Amino acid sequence: MNTTFSQGIKAGTSIAIGYFPVALTFGLLAKTTGLSITQATAMSLLVYAGASQYMALSLLATGVAPWLIVMNTFIVNIRHFLMTASLSEKVMPAPKWMKAIYAFGVTDETFSVLATQKEGKVTTAFAFGVALIAYSSWVVFTAVGHVIGANLPQFLQEAMSVALYAMFIGLLVPSMKGNRKVVWLAVMGAAIHCALYYSNLLSTGWSILVATLGSAIFVEFIYVKNKKTIDHWTVQKEAKN
Repeated sequence: MNTTFSQGIKAGTSIAIGYFPVALTFGLLAKTTGLSITQATAMSLLVYAGASQYMALSLLATGVAPWLIVMNTFIVNIRHFLMTASLSEKVMPAPKWMKAIYAFGVTDETFSVLATQKEGKVTTAFAFGVALIAYSSWVVFTAVGHVIGANLPQFLQEAMSVALYAMFIGLLVPSMKGNRKVVWLAVMGAAIHCALYYSNLLSTGWSILVATLGSAIFVEFIYVKNKKTIDHWTVQKEAKN
């Protein structure tokens, strides 16, 4: 049974290795976006949310108000409420302040490691080990990426802004494969954002916020409605038989 802090570090090492290129790229893009090494590293220290940090860079580049960036980050990361609620049933009892500390370190990857532990309850020490090694990797390589970016020629720094959009595509496309729901979410979100932004109804920050919420609500409504319809047909078919 995985119980110790060192075993948690060992279990989280694969996450830390996986974070290396993503955090490095974030630090590099943060430099080309105009953030100082202190600002970029502070974002990874205090926010610690990969996709949201990339999104924040694109919004900062277009001059979106800080509070709108915070709101968009909250919407994107709202799934963490569900993940931490689920983990509270898996992790052994501990003081609330202690749970609050390692809950900050819960990401999609650390959640997967902690939630799939099969033998009994996960100890606080193990959870801290997994969270700490992943968090440290993200923060350290953000700073390293910024240093690398600072030493690139100016024309390459300016060209790297295109890589930000390539990164979003790289994050989106794999999740779309074999998942029709994600495809619909992406298509609906893009359509709503374009309609609101190019018609000058809303600014960039607001259009992204509305598109995110609107597409999620619409697609979920359609899927729930279809499920109820299928269940109704199934019940009627069984009743006839």
